[in-house]
Amino acid sequence: MFTSNCCPGAIISMNDQKALTIAFLIATPGTSWGGMEKHTADLARALADRGHRVHVIGHRRYHDRFSTSVHFHPQPVQLGRRNPWLNLSLKRCIRGIAPDILHAQGNKAAQLAAHMKPGKIRLRVGTVHGIKSSHRAFQQLDRVIAVSERVFNNLEHPRKQLIFNGVSATPNSSQSSLEETLLPTGSINVIAVGRLEPVKGFATLIQAWAQFTQRPIKAHLTIFGEGSLRPELEPLISRLELGQQVSLAGFRHDLTDVYHQADLVVISSEREGFSYVLIESLLADCPIISTPVAGPVFLLPDCAISSDYQVGGLTDLLASALTNLPALKAAEGSAMAFARKTLTLDHMADQTEQLYLDALAAPG
Repeated sequence: MFTSNCCPGAIISMNDQKALTIAFLIATPGTSWGGMEKHTADLARALADRGHRVHVIGHRRYHDRFSTSVHFHPQPVQLGRRNPWLNLSLKRCIRGIAPDILHAQGNKAAQLAAHMKPGKIRLRVGTVHGIKSSHRAFQQLDRVIAVSERVFNNLEHPRKQLIFNGVSATPNSSQSSLEETLLPTGSINVIAVGRLEPVKGFATLIQAWAQFTQRPIKAHLTIFGEGSLRPELEPLISRLELGQQVSLAGFRHDLTDVYHQADLVVISSEREGFSYVLIESLLADCPIISTPVAGPVFLLPDCAISSDYQVGGLTDLLASALTNLPALKAAEGSAMAFARKTLTLDHMADQTEQLYLDALAAPG
């Protein structure tokens, strides 16, 4: 069920290789912080901790999100990808860094990186975080990383590799920290996490919750996140008379204790690459249900996946899951074990570092 697709090549350890200069390019406009941004920050920190010289090029608003061990270079990436000033500024910045590796995160960054003449850059890498209508920009890069099996299978690049997202392994929350009640008491607690944007499907989830609460199960839904849809979701909750059953809790940086206190996690997205919510839920041994998006379809049993992205499918899935949570958790045992072994930051950094070294050592 769980397979890996690794590029062949000689194994080279860091003991045999000098520290690399790595420049990550992330071209999102600084208006929100999601999975791709978290992936970049975590990976940059992990590689810097291994002794590499790591630089990040991105919007100035992201500066404080990155470790002090990483060199951050603010650039006007909110401009269009064909903007001549942006391309000139990036070229000057990259020339000043003189990286061994330029690693583009996402489609826009890949297109910008493809315009950069190799010069002293020995390797251009791109990471694909989700399925787009076209991945043509990545074809001009030397190596391409996919974060999920579905993304991997959708790519036509001859030198592609599957490397799952990973998070820092954290021990179970201590009893003292769990004494802080972060979720409502006296009911089954269901949570959803993500930016309050259309792609996350929270309006559909709230409508499904309205239908679900007509059944004799006492439960509360808490949605963590901020975004442009809050002014629409709040009136929707009010109109459906869900003020006592649904909470918009806002953004919370560390959700570790929330996952440990929750009884169920829901992913209602219309599109995902390999969700950090999925990984964090599994590492907290919290059962999870989802719409049929990439990561959950690969990892979770059929009983945890809705038939579609519609209100009715989510309503039925919620009712089925909350009727027998122990059975759902047991069915997800193998996925939780896989997460503990594979979906860690160390594992992601190991595989990314090895990809760099293998590619640099390859002839031609």
